[in-house]
Amino acid sequence: MEYRPLGRSGLKVSTITLGTMTMGGGGQFAQTGTAGVSEARRQIDLCLDAGVNLIDTADMYSTGICEEVVGEALGGRRKDGVLIATKARFAMGPGPNDAGLSRYHLIRACEASLRRLRTDVIDLYQLHEWDGATPLEETLEALDILVRQGKVRYVGCSNYSGWHIMKALGVSERQRLPRFVSQQIHYTLEAREAEYELVPISLDQGLGILVWSPLASGLLSGKHRRGVTPEGTRQFAGWDEPPIRDEDRLWRIVDTLVEIGDARGVSAAQIALAWTLGRPAIASVVIGGRTEAQLRDNLAAADLKLSADERGRLDTVSAPPLLYPYWHQAATARDRLSPADLSLLGPHL
Repeated sequence: MEYRPLGRSGLKVSTITLGTMTMGGGGQFAQTGTAGVSEARRQIDLCLDAGVNLIDTADMYSTGICEEVVGEALGGRRKDGVLIATKARFAMGPGPNDAGLSRYHLIRACEASLRRLRTDVIDLYQLHEWDGATPLEETLEALDILVRQGKVRYVGCSNYSGWHIMKALGVSERQRLPRFVSQQIHYTLEAREAEYELVPISLDQGLGILVWSPLASGLLSGKHRRGVTPEGTRQFAGWDEPPIRDEDRLWRIVDTLVEIGDARGVSAAQIALAWTLGRPAIASVVIGGRTEAQLRDNLAAADLKLSADERGRLDTVSAPPLLYPYWHQAATARDRLSPADLSLLGPHL
């Protein structure tokens, strides 16, 4: 297992992170999985044995049940160097202050997560989604309180746009408040929109990228093919993430993944994960599995390296269009581009 720095911080995380959305099985999250404590313990043991050192969860997964399952399954193993990441922002109750990133809700949410996870400190506390109704100063000051109290070690964001991130980093610098070390985003061969702004920002500002649903909720696993939705999958159960805007493009990507995987004697899922791990600014991909076999297969991607030819085929079949102002910059600014610019524009020069 390889360990990479989480952004500009001194913290190193495994390139594979155990995601836990399949644990708990409450409400709509039953569509993703229903693992209880015993199954969660087996998954955690399997990942720890493989060298995984980061477990990612969120308070809203099964409305707190997931964190409870993770806390009980982990037991006293925090002393073994296991890192816990969780998130807050979404509604945890019916009240007007039971959601969002206000000082009131964020501090209460963190303290509730600590209780459910049976721990004294959260290693990476992530803002799960943008809150345009709360001033960033208030949110970041609440994170500062949590860091100073020793309840949180590092902070990050998730599902922010480029301008949201830059505004937050500006407030952090101006007011000397905790600075994001990471962002957790959706980024796959099928969904490469992050390359327009989020990846360049990560390179320029020193944020580590954690990728959620790196197999596009299983669509890139090779099990889904044109006209085939296997039983037992999230899509079969009605899960509607991620949105697919071009089905023909998706199946061309899947066909290429399967071809490369068959030639290498590995699964399409491993090829997709290896591609993502080789992209700029990636610290770790967050994986989860309904079965132990799926989890073992995904873990094997940590040691898989793609050839330049294999990576080139995948880049070509999944290439996103060059939107404005990027096509203009590729044509007229190529003499003065930074490494962050080139992460997107390089292939077009």
